[in-house]
Amino acid sequence: MPIALVTNYLTPYRMPLFARLAERHGTEVLCFGAGERYIPEWFRDLDGQLEQAPFPARRLHGPLEALTLGRRYEMLIAPFAGGAILPATYASARLHRRPFVLWASVWAPPRSLTHALTLPLTHRIYRDADAVITYGEHVSRFVAGARGTADGVFVAPQSVEPELFSRTVSAAEIDAFRARHDLPPGACVLFAGRLVPEKGVAVLLEAWRRVRPGATLVIVGDGPLADAARATPATRLLGPLPRADLPVAYALAELTVVPSIPTPRFREPWALVCNEAMHQARPVLATTAVGAVAGGLVRDNETGLVIPPTDPTALATAIDRLLGDAGLRERLGEAGRDAVSSYTYDAMVEAFDAALAAAKARRG
Repeated sequence: MPIALVTNYLTPYRMPLFARLAERHGTEVLCFGAGERYIPEWFRDLDGQLEQAPFPARRLHGPLEALTLGRRYEMLIAPFAGGAILPATYASARLHRRPFVLWASVWAPPRSLTHALTLPLTHRIYRDADAVITYGEHVSRFVAGARGTADGVFVAPQSVEPELFSRTVSAAEIDAFRARHDLPPGACVLFAGRLVPEKGVAVLLEAWRRVRPGATLVIVGDGPLADAARATPATRLLGPLPRADLPVAYALAELTVVPSIPTPRFREPWALVCNEAMHQARPVLATTAVGAVAGGLVRDNETGLVIPPTDPTALATAIDRLLGDAGLRERLGEAGRDAVSSYTYDAMVEAFDAALAAAKARRG
């Protein structure tokens, strides 16, 4: 019998991991196609994603089907996302006496009414999971507190495709990118991500008005705050870009900013843009509300700069500091590239290997 791995969409950065797990463990990926409050239109073609998957993958039709998974799969892996999908998958594993592995990303307790009402069930899933795979040490600490033990908890370091993001980008590519998107000459600061409040976009736009003139804020992505971005001086909103173009965007920029803020419903689980920028040896400026900071990849004045969230003055000051100090940018960029080199798909697979073995042994 195969192993079921439940997720929402087939994101490009997960494809190498899923392919390795299918080859190594016979996993089948089941996608339920939800889980974020804002999903851009261009990303919602789940059927198209499934057609292109080079490994067994299919659509999961809601919690009722999730309740039946234990009949057909020898082990179930599910994330902390998707509303009723997680408890339904967990219940199916227990009903059919299958090992259950939780893939955890939460590192601070959500404070919404829904989470408060479901807290007893959530804690039971944390405690009773046969193994837990986490996004990083910050999530592992939170999980260990919920479980009462660190036993059975394994870190799968978040990874992006190194062959794509660490490739050498030529000056000609950067010039062509600048011309194609009508970017003015001079320094650029990059933000890449969903244009939603929890990503700290409003804080960034306010901070940008306080940055010394002469640079351009380049924004890659779309979302509800797109109009606010367009209205901000010295800002270029490029919209979503093909993934193959992203390394050029990072290479073009003097730094990448990740200004996420905590909300009652959200704490940035990781922020893979940190990994992507670091592969291009570009310094990252992030807040303490970013998982890559809490998880130890972005360390203040070592592999990046770290500031408090929701503070536009601190953000503007840090941007000015990096723009005005080429030596600091080079030092942080090189240190970041060294640090991110161990965040690989092979390391992720090793964590899954250990978690699956532990889950099987515990379930007996």
